[in-house]
Amino acid sequence: MEKNIEISKWDTAEFLENQEDIGAYLQVAFESGDPRQITKALGNAAKAQGMIDIASKTGLTREHLYTSLSESGNPTLQTLTKVMDTLGYQLSVVPKVDRRHTI
Repeated sequence: MEKNIEISKWDTAEFLENQEDIGAYLQVAFESGDPRQITKALGNAAKAQGMIDIASKTGLTREHLYTSLSESGNPTLQTLTKVMDTLGYQLSVVPKVDRRHTI
């Protein structure tokens, strides 16, 4: 008996339903220290909020945002801070946690 299995592409942005979700998601991405993960997370958060709205508020084009905030993107600090500000967040400096000495 053959069963039809439907596979759909995962879109993280569909599951970022509110500021709390977005904040937790961005926090984990930034804690990873991986620039690609941070960039992709910002792109997903911007998409969840509405890329056209984010583009309008930042003064950047939608195309620029999609390119810069893709997994292979490399946004400038200016783009990064504009998007974070529009999402309601800011960059800050905190001491790095040395995870080797935690239980």
